[in-house]
Amino acid sequence: MPDGIEAWLMQVPPITRAWLVLSVATTLAVQCQAVTPLQLYFSFKSAFTNVQPWRILTTFFYFGPLSLDLVFHLFFFMRYSRMLEESSFANRRADYFWLLLLSSMMLLSLSPLFNLPFLSSSLAFVPIYIWSRRHPATPISLFGVFTISAPYLPLALVLFSWLVTGTWKAAAGDLAGCAVGHVGWFLRDVWAREMVGGFSPLSEAPDML
Repeated sequence: MPDGIEAWLMQVPPITRAWLVLSVATTLAVQCQAVTPLQLYFSFKSAFTNVQPWRILTTFFYFGPLSLDLVFHLFFFMRYSRMLEESSFANRRADYFWLLLLSSMMLLSLSPLFNLPFLSSSLAFVPIYIWSRRHPATPISLFGVFTISAPYLPLALVLFSWLVTGTWKAAAGDLAGCAVGHVGWFLRDVWAREMVGGFSPLSEAPDML
């Protein structure tokens, strides 16, 4: 039977587990100099004009060099992505993958506006934001110091990211993720329910998934 890290990893739901494993593997590959960040970032010119399509994927798996900011983003992404996948998307793996896929496409289209070569932290904020909106009455303790209501969690994490990195550019990526998360939440929890009266192609995965 698996034990230790392997046992813990197998308890993480599959979409979150795959995302976490690929992110850690990408970070280790850069740390070991097997690849460089210049080979991983996304830009329309590099991905399409220069025909380097892997950048469409790798931009979502590189959180940066080993640092406090890396640990911060991996911890909170893994925690809330796991909680969202286990609750709102329990037994609906395809729907969660569809949510992340649509969110990734929106972030790719926004990346030139925000000048964001890496979109991993932006995508990580999508499940954080959606979970916070679906649990508005849940109190959240931040580092055992502050207690806030769940809807304020994304903005509190953006502020903390800004304090850790000391640059507003890093926080801008997190804010972009919050914006895309708000769109995802609105399409699933407001528009699909109140305007359509049920599921829509934007809130439910197509049958082929």
